[in-house]
Amino acid sequence: MLSLTVLGSGSSGNCAVVRTERTTLLVDAGLSARRIAQRLEMVGLCVSDLDAILLTHEHQDHTCGLEMLCRKYEVPIFATPLTHETLMPAFTKARPKWKLMQTGAAFEFHDLRIECFPVPHDAVDPVGFVIEDEESRLGVLSDVGFITNLIRDRLAGSHSLFIEANYDTHLLEADTRRPWSIKQRISGRHGHLSNDQTAELVQCLAHPALHHIVLGHLSDDCNDPDTALQRINAVLMSAGVRDARVHCAARHQPLPWLEVARRQVSVACAVEETATEYDARHQAEFWPGSAAA
Repeated sequence: MLSLTVLGSGSSGNCAVVRTERTTLLVDAGLSARRIAQRLEMVGLCVSDLDAILLTHEHQDHTCGLEMLCRKYEVPIFATPLTHETLMPAFTKARPKWKLMQTGAAFEFHDLRIECFPVPHDAVDPVGFVIEDEESRLGVLSDVGFITNLIRDRLAGSHSLFIEANYDTHLLEADTRRPWSIKQRISGRHGHLSNDQTAELVQCLAHPALHHIVLGHLSDDCNDPDTALQRINAVLMSAGVRDARVHCAARHQPLPWLEVARRQVSVACAVEETATEYDARHQAEFWPGSAAA
């Protein structure tokens, strides 16, 4: 069974963890090495637990902690050839073990099957991921300008999604601190996804087995967590998917661990769990020393 947590997500840095009983992956390393280590500790892990790092693209808010991590730890890095070539000059002291993955291809790693696929963004070779084991399928989509048919196809059937919802269109238009050129870059075809674009994708991908949707890369100035949550929950309701839970990843603290797919229980043992009971259980799993535990 796959589990997901997001250590931090936003324009200041992006970093998530995907794990099974056998494998632990860091997806991007856009926080400082010190903060990555601190937040891993908060979710019950340490850097030495990492089996590999997956990179979506080379931008600093996804890679700034990479070189320092690799000075201290021997963690393989999966990247596309162009991303690897772009990042190599930054590694002046570390000598990481690079694992090159081909865009559009799938590969096996321990008990996981990982597929990377191309996405439109202003990076050299940005990719999204589908990560799956025998029970669970997770779609990861960060920093995307618009949704392609290929993206819809690759993410179809995911039990959970980690997707960016960078800005609210009205808030971006009303923002007085960003020049027009930056607004155009953000909302352009190689920029970022709005709440509406993310909602359209979720509506397309919605199915009864969809369990969690984690919204990431929210702008502090041009988005609002409540607005984003309401938008995604509305399309889930219209699609008749009432059991999926929507979360906003925060910049400064990790999410509780989320099970990517629902665990199957026998009818004889099944007990309906209220939202309050669900939240209390996951709080206890995330903070073992809390009162809820």
